[in-house]
Amino acid sequence: MRRPFALLAGVLLVGVFAVPASAADGKGDNGGKGDKGFTITDPRIKESSGLAASRLHPGIYWTHNDSSDGPYIYAVDSATGRTVARITLSGVGRPRDVEAISIGPDDQIYVGDIGDNLGGKWPYVWIYRLPEPKKLVDQTIKATQYVVKYSDGARNAESLVVDPKTGRAYIIDKNENGGHLYQGPAKLSSSGSNIFRPVAPVDLWATDAAISPNGRQLAVRGYFGGIYYAWNGGKIKREGRLDVPLQGQGESVSYSPDGTKLLYGSEGEDSPVQAEDVPGDDSKTPAAGGSSDASGASDGGLGDNVKFGALAVVVAAAAVFGIRRLGRRH
Repeated sequence: MRRPFALLAGVLLVGVFAVPASAADGKGDNGGKGDKGFTITDPRIKESSGLAASRLHPGIYWTHNDSSDGPYIYAVDSATGRTVARITLSGVGRPRDVEAISIGPDDQIYVGDIGDNLGGKWPYVWIYRLPEPKKLVDQTIKATQYVVKYSDGARNAESLVVDPKTGRAYIIDKNENGGHLYQGPAKLSSSGSNIFRPVAPVDLWATDAAISPNGRQLAVRGYFGGIYYAWNGGKIKREGRLDVPLQGQGESVSYSPDGTKLLYGSEGEDSPVQAEDVPGDDSKTPAAGGSSDASGASDGGLGDNVKFGALAVVVAAAAVFGIRRLGRRH
C-alpha cells in the first residue's frame, strides 16, 4: 500500500529513534529465539502487513506482502528470521490488497484481502481460507475464496481476526476517527456474499488485530499505539492500552502461541518483529511500565504507552500526521 510521503516521513523518523538494537539485529534478549523478537530477512518480503503464529510448527510465524505480490504467504522461522516455505494459494484470483492473516480452529489459515485505500472503491473484498500445511516446503495449496460485503457500505480495513473457539471471522475497519468491529456470519459461505455487520466501536485507527489463543483478549494496534479488550465471543470491553513499540510503519500484531507475548511487525526490507508482554490477566508477567485505561475514551491510538525516550519524536510525527489529515482525500 502506498501512503502519502508526509506520513511515511514522520513515521520513519520515529522508527529511527525507537527501534532498539536488539530488535533491529534480530537477536533480542535470547539470541533470536522467536518470542523475544526477530527480523524478517527474506528480500521478497518488503511489505509485511500481517502476522500469525503457527499452531502446528513451533517458532514459525506466517506473513504476507501487501498489494504488490501474488497469492503467496510465507512461513518465517523466528529463530533465524528466514523464510522456510512459500505457499502459493490456488483457486483464488489475483489478490488486490492483502492486509491480514489469522489462524482459526482446526489449523485453518485465513487471509484477508480486505484493503481498500480509497475507502469504498470496491463493493466487495475477499477472505481466503486454506489448511496450514503439515510440511514446511514450497508448495501450492488450494484455498477457498469468500466474498465479503459490509452492511453499511464499502470501506477500507486492515484487521481480520478469527475466534479460536467458534471459528467466526471479524473485521475491524480502518478509520482515522476510530472504526468498528464487524461480525461475519457464523459460518462463511463460498457461494454468494458474506455480510459483515458492525457490532462494537473500536477507538483506534487500526492497522491490525489479534485474538489471544485462549479466546479471552483482543489486541488492536495502530501506527503509534494500541488498545486491548476483553473478548467474549464477539462482545468486547475496553480494558487498557498496549505497550506498542515505535516502528517505521507498524502494520501487524500476533500473540505468541502460549499467549504471553504480543509480537509487533512493520513494513520494509529487513523489518523487525518486536515482542512485548501481554497486559492484563492473560500475561504471566505484566508489561513493565505499562499503564491501564479502562475509561473507554478515544485517543486515536496516538501516544498509547509511548516509550519515554521517544516521546518528543512522537509529538513531531503527530504534527506531521495532523497536516496530512487536513489535506486527506475524501
